[in-house]
Amino acid sequence: MGESEKTNVGIFGGSFNPPHVGHVLAVALAFTQFEVGRVVVIPTFRHPFAKELVDYNDRIAMCERAMGWLPRVEISRIEEQLGGESRTLRTLEHLQDAHPDWSLRLIMGADLLAESSKWFGFERIAELAPPIVLGRVGVALSDMPPPVLPSISSTEVRAMLARGDVEAASAFVPRAVLAYIQEHALYTERAR
Repeated sequence: MGESEKTNVGIFGGSFNPPHVGHVLAVALAFTQFEVGRVVVIPTFRHPFAKELVDYNDRIAMCERAMGWLPRVEISRIEEQLGGESRTLRTLEHLQDAHPDWSLRLIMGADLLAESSKWFGFERIAELAPPIVLGRVGVALSDMPPPVLPSISSTEVRAMLARGDVEAASAFVPRAVLAYIQEHALYTERAR
């Protein structure tokens, strides 16, 4: 199969703990600013740096509510199927083997590119799935695209929710995700 016959597939991985409007915007930008035919959203199964995460099934459900309704977006459980610690390189190698008709592109914010030296095998990752780097407000790196993603993080959203400031969080979390969080009492002080 020739390169021209391959489908450009954006791979968007992360903890999504919880997913926020910046994540939704990143997916939309991948479609509108780059030649991406579909996006596969891949929640981390087990974080390699041992970050504490809410249950994997909750994060899958929140990703489905945040991004799964978008056309040509799939929420994938591939890292659960692979088991063990989540490693971007292992996931990309598996996807390349399983889908030889895909041309992979890794969707990432500029903040993550700044941390790429901590990633296992980032040079190989960049070969397998040349990054689509989206500028983020507050992240200043040389040769970076202009900031298009808001300066919001899941850490900040969790802090808002932990102190009971649902109104502040509602500006940064899709309605359906916020409803799920409230229904399941996630990120509250008593949930810890």
